[in-house]
Order: sequence, then C-alpha cells, then structure tokens
Amino acid sequence: MTVIDIPAEPDLDRMSRERGARLRAAMTDQGVDALVLLGNTAVSYATGVSWPLGDSGLAHADRPVAVVVADDPWPHLFMPFREGTPGEPSLPADHVHPPVYPEYDEGVQSFAAVLAELLPEGARVAADELTGAMRRADKALFPGGPPGDASMVLAVAKLIKTPDELACIRTALRITERAMAGIEGSLAPGMRQIDLSAGFVRQAYEHGAQANVLDPIWQVMPNSRAEGVWTTHGDLALPLLTTERELAAGDVLWTDVSITYAGYCSDFGRTWIVGRDPDPRQRAQFRKWWDIHSAVKDVLRAGATASDLTRAAIAANGGTKPWLPHFYLAHGMGVDPAEMPFVGTDLGEEFDEQLVLEAGMVLVLEPVVWEDGTGGYRSEEVLVIEEEGFTALTDYSYAPYGD
Repeated sequence: MTVIDIPAEPDLDRMSRERGARLRAAMTDQGVDALVLLGNTAVSYATGVSWPLGDSGLAHADRPVAVVVADDPWPHLFMPFREGTPGEPSLPADHVHPPVYPEYDEGVQSFAAVLAELLPEGARVAADELTGAMRRADKALFPGGPPGDASMVLAVAKLIKTPDELACIRTALRITERAMAGIEGSLAPGMRQIDLSAGFVRQAYEHGAQANVLDPIWQVMPNSRAEGVWTTHGDLALPLLTTERELAAGDVLWTDVSITYAGYCSDFGRTWIVGRDPDPRQRAQFRKWWDIHSAVKDVLRAGATASDLTRAAIAANGGTKPWLPHFYLAHGMGVDPAEMPFVGTDLGEEFDEQLVLEAGMVLVLEPVVWEDGTGGYRSEEVLVIEEEGFTALTDYSYAPYGD
C-alpha cells in the first residue's frame, strides 16, 4: 500500500512549480489559452503569493491580479505591494508588474493594453470574475470573445493536493489546534463570545497564522428547534454571528474557525459545553455521532464515490441524513476553506454517484447529530484520501464528550 509522504516542512518553490504544472494541464484539457484571475485565493494558488487581508474573500481596489498563459511556465503577477508577502516565490522580474485597477475604467484600459502584449492573438481566455468596468470594456479586454469560467479550470487543478500542499494544511491545523486548546482551557461562564474570538485570533497569530479566514464561531445551540432562530428552510440556523453575549453554565457551543498558513486553510469544529460535563443524553448523542463518523471512514478510500459516503452515514443514522440540509456531509479544503469535492449537497444523488474520490484529495468530514433537549453535536475531521483508506490530519480531542 502506498501512503502519501507528507514532508515535515513544505518546499514553497517546489509547491508553486507543481501547482503551476497542474494548472496549465487543466487549461490544456479544457482548451483554455490564458487565465485572468482576480479572486484572492485564485491569485494565491496561481502565483504562490499570500498576503494578510481584513476580508479574506474580497479585497477591492488594491487587489493582486494574476494572468496565466498556457505556454509560459511562470504566471504574471500584478501586485499593489511589493513587500510583506509571506510565501512569495521567485518569479522572474519581467513577470512581476505594477498594479492594475480592474474596478475602474481607466485601470481596465491600461490592463487591456498589457493583455494585448501578453496573450497570443485570438487567445481563448477564462476569468474567475469580472468587475463592472471589465464588463464595459469586454471587447477590448477579450477580443477573442467572451471569457470562459476559470473556476472550472481551478477546481480541477486544486482537486488533488501535492505533498507540500498537505504539509501547509497540516501546519495550519496545528496552529489552529494550539490556539483552540488555549481557548478551551479558559472557557468559563461569564465569558463573552467576542472574548473567545479575541483570544483565539491573538493566539493563532502568535503560533504562526498568516491570515484569519473565518470570523470565529462560538454558536450557542438551542435546546430545541422551537427555541432557536427562525429560518426560511425550517432547520437549525448555522452559523450565527459572534456577539457580546455572555456564556452561561451548560451552554452547548458549536465552534468553527479557520486561519491560513502559506495561503492554505485550516478548518476546526468541535462541540463544547460551558462549565459542565455532558449529561447522559448528550454523551449518547456523541456516541451516535462517533458511529456515523466511523461508518463513513470505513468506506473512505480512493475509488469510493461520494454516494458511498452518504449511504454509510445515512445507514448509521437510522435512515436519515446526519447533516444540515443547507450544508453537506463533507467538503474539500485547500486555499479555500471549502472547495471541491463536496459530498451530500443539494446537487443530489446523481452528482454524488459521479464524484469518485482519488488519492491526495482532502475531505473535511462534518456530520451533525441533533436531538431536541441536547443542543446537538457537531465536529470536523480533516482527512487525506489514500489508495487504501485515509490519513487523519486533525489531532484534537473530543473533550468533554470523549478522548
């Protein structure tokens, strides 16, 4: 049996070269000559550059932009700042350019002139997003016709992780777990949700985090659906914003946090109880969650389909889905905290049947067990698919429910 050898420390230059090769192979397979990338994580994936952001989803005006040409081994990076970019690879000097401003008409005009020099005539281009100014100047930017969807190219390239990518994810998880251990150890009645967030973010950065991707969630779960927040889909509301609410003894907390290291995300989810041990019903609920979690892992290996996982989870849960209808049983993770593959979505059984797992994919397994009167149970486990099974990257206890 071949097991993926994850290095103790990632080689960032090697990782960037291997990602570039995957990206260009996906472009060739989909008939794309060039990519124009504006999304933060897309630019990070294509260029190897990562940077701290106040909002990890969007950064307007001063955003980096990347252009990838299929027959060029190096991406072009348009960078508004030239220092303080952790993880920056050694790009050739002629591939690092002054910033472009795609939100503005003048910026798009300048960008169109640059693209005309970089791209071959009639190039088939794909873009991950278009600003209003880019849409107004689409014929100048894309004389070969409207751009295709770059997200389809990126999804294929990102699906299977290299060993160095796995090393980055594992490091991000260890940083997160060390910070969360400090928070769990100080958890007590009277603390506010925002106090937990402040403590986590501080500790995460002290341990080596480079960006806070997800505003930490410390959701107090209701004892019953009737006591919870009303939702249009009629199910549990998740996630809710962190507030100044003071925690009380017996509160059941669903936690969820994510940071990045070298551009790669962690994902951490556990259920904690404030100031008390679980009661017998809550312990029984955790055992049920564990049975579902174990049943899914029993069928987890390369060659299994997403349907194999959902069927195992449903069977272990007595015939009903152990995940929230507006979420999923499992999702992938990499430069985005949730990316392909997605398992158990509202795309339906046919989609799950066609999704075949491969060695090197990362899955975040997150079944949910709910029973009125308990506050429910949810945890997340990050797993790497292997030829014969999986490797767990998560290394954190299930306290106070179990070891």
